[in-house]
Amino acid sequence: MRGDAAPPEGIPIPLDRLSEEALTGIIDEFTTREGTDYGREYSLSEKRAHVLAQLRRGDVVILFDPKTETTNLVRVKH
Repeated sequence: MRGDAAPPEGIPIPLDRLSEEALTGIIDEFTTREGTDYGREYSLSEKRAHVLAQLRRGDVVILFDPKTETTNLVRVKH
């Protein structure tokens, strides 16, 4: 992300507010987007585990955009 880019907008969705199925769907949609590059090949289950760990650590948050009715995973700046 460029330094002058606007921060993403949206409503944060706490992990405990999502069913396991919904959370898995959000993670899968994110990890299978075209252009997602991890530098090497990972299985879908490995990608899920990496993203879930980042979510649980608070390094990444789920944001819901009510305008587009979509969710996105966004890295949190510490």
